[in-house]
Parts: sequence; structure tokens; C-alpha cells
Amino acid sequence: MGLVLVIIGISALTLQLVGSQWVFLQFLERPGRLFAFVAKIILVMAGFILIAVANTDWERDRRESE
Repeated sequence: MGLVLVIIGISALTLQLVGSQWVFLQFLERPGRLFAFVAKIILVMAGFILIAVANTDWERDRRESE
């Protein structure tokens, strides 16, 4: 899921640079272009956070903290 968010976010940012947009993300453009830009950056960051959390070895962290 994280990778999907990263790919969609980066492609949406790239499309915004050339003046186009994804149809399913058009609702982000209604409040304004700055809001849409920030929302897409948050989308990418959330994807990276999901990837990092998914790849964390919680058992190893527990053993190292003891």
C-alpha cells in the first residue's frame, strides 16, 4: 500500500508540473493549487512512512531495547 501511495503521489506531482492531473485526484484541486500540492506531498510522505513501518523488525527492536 505504501508503494502505491508513493507512486501515485510522485506521478500526480509530475503531472501537476506539466499542467495535467489524475481524474480521481481532481477533488484536491478545488480548494486551490497550493492545497493540492501540499496534499500530494503528504501522500508521498505517508507512503514512505508506511514502507518504513512495514519493514521494521519489531522483535529485534524489543530484544535490543532490553
